[in-house]
Amino acid sequence: MKPELAGVKALTFDVFGTVVDWRGSIAREMRAFAQSKGLRLNATKFADAWRAGYRPAMDRVARGELPWTKIDDLHRMILDEILVKFKITTLTEEEKVHLNRAWHRLKPWSDTVRGLKRLKKNYTIATLSNGNVALLNNMAKHAGLPWDLILSAEVFHHYKPDPEAYLGAAEILGLKPAEVMMVAAHKDDLRHAARHGLKTALVLRPLENGKGRHPDLSPEPTFDINAKDFIDLADQLGC
Repeated sequence: MKPELAGVKALTFDVFGTVVDWRGSIAREMRAFAQSKGLRLNATKFADAWRAGYRPAMDRVARGELPWTKIDDLHRMILDEILVKFKITTLTEEEKVHLNRAWHRLKPWSDTVRGLKRLKKNYTIATLSNGNVALLNNMAKHAGLPWDLILSAEVFHHYKPDPEAYLGAAEILGLKPAEVMMVAAHKDDLRHAARHGLKTALVLRPLENGKGRHPDLSPEPTFDINAKDFIDLADQLGC
């Protein structure tokens, strides 16, 4: 382990895409639902459209166009819009609620749980996600994610990349920013975390957006760790 990482006491994790496979999970749920209802639907396009509304919706909150709104409610707003776009008009309110909670049932990547259990032996491990607390808690129960603590943008009423999210996590953990390492598959998240004094670990998730649609997977020397997966991250941290 690098000497400059010896002071790290906690790891905070981005969740959607880093810990769990949102695209594959949502597509599977939508495919099964469409079959049960006799609907013609491209499930992966539906999943992509739902996720595409995520950042613009959070930006509306950040600009003050919407009051503070948790992700469950933003997901529902987006769902209502894309159901219209996909010409799905026959769903009951109960069915819409069930579909919206698909984000509570996302499946982890194959290395996730094993890697987290190893990392947990030496570090406090916590979420630091834009997902709301109930969503993240239900997801942890569903997927067997062994968090010590669930931290969410909901706690700070600021979505990442606002500094209040990163600095608030360190404060709640009772640590200095440099004693916290942000773990994410998204370079922008890590760059913002580093800007506010956190250590950073990039974990590659080449299938997050589907085969052949991977983002920049090149290692970046400005990050403290570049890892292939959570097992590799645990190896590099000596867990």
